[in-house]
Amino acid sequence: MSDLNGGSVYIIAEAGVNHNGRKDHAFSLIDIAADAGADAVKFQTFSAKKLASRSAPKATYQKAQTDHNESQLSMLEKLELPYEWHVELQSYAHRKGIEFLSTAFDIESLRFLNTLDMPLYKIPSGELTNGPLLWQFARMGKPLILSTGMALLGEVEESLAVVAHALCSINEPSNFEEVWRCWSNEQNRRRLQGHVTLLHCTSQYPTPPEEVNLCAMDTLAHSFGLPVGYSDHTEGTLFPVAAVARGARVIEKHFTIDRGMSGPDHQASLQPDELREMVRDIRQLERSLGDGRKAPQASEWDTRSAARQQVTVTRDINRGEVLSREDLTTARCGGGRPANGLWDSVGMQVSRGYKAGDSIDI
Repeated sequence: MSDLNGGSVYIIAEAGVNHNGRKDHAFSLIDIAADAGADAVKFQTFSAKKLASRSAPKATYQKAQTDHNESQLSMLEKLELPYEWHVELQSYAHRKGIEFLSTAFDIESLRFLNTLDMPLYKIPSGELTNGPLLWQFARMGKPLILSTGMALLGEVEESLAVVAHALCSINEPSNFEEVWRCWSNEQNRRRLQGHVTLLHCTSQYPTPPEEVNLCAMDTLAHSFGLPVGYSDHTEGTLFPVAAVARGARVIEKHFTIDRGMSGPDHQASLQPDELREMVRDIRQLERSLGDGRKAPQASEWDTRSAARQQVTVTRDINRGEVLSREDLTTARCGGGRPANGLWDSVGMQVSRGYKAGDSIDI
């Protein structure tokens, strides 16, 4: 199993709310994620009444995938993951060899999740600018993964400043100036190293390819000096794999039992065989990235001997003759003086005779 500080990309299979409020579906999602080889399966823990008011509208994609006339609150009430399921699901995930994660959307849910001793916390894009909740996440002392969908670069910095304050103080800030004063101290900023990973994300379900903007990962990495990853909402597996090629250390991807199911996130989710394919391709890509050192691979040495040309003579040469440029050319011989040595061979007096086409001694 990978970890955030390990050498392998940490792959989070995002079950989210795709259990549709059914316990058997939640267990099935764990099976799918484990069988696919993901490092973690992640759900969402929230109280619908604390998360959304009666007047909260749905996003356009939610209206398209659920009852258009239903409120966001009514939709979320059907998608809650009851507290009493969590211990069973976590235990089952561990038996299947996969880490159990869940994202909290309110402080009570966060405090409950903290009793489960999860290895890390993932902060969703919607809560990136929720300073009071973000501060409480950071106070739990676990590694944090911050998703940055919908965010301006300045908002990302603001969220990191909140995290840094929480790591430095046991008391909430009395105002935001206090947060910025903490952030202005380089030692406080360094506390984020090894503690925070930033995920680039586009919060549209599904995300059109022209809005993926993978280069924003580079911007996050260069701006804050923190490891980066990618939370993907596109259709298919191309862009998570491409993100790994660009340096993503964490990949998060929604998956489902069946994309045809009713619910807000199913359409932008992978089906079981697709999740398995994505994990396989990422692991294969990781192996292909290598160590960056430019040198022949073990399998290349034989080809190198067969493909490289050496210096040969164009006519019969007698012992003691001096080679001219016209006497020399190159051809594949399997051994002899490398082709780059042709110019240095001009004017050389040979110590033995050669037949036309022979390679000359080194």
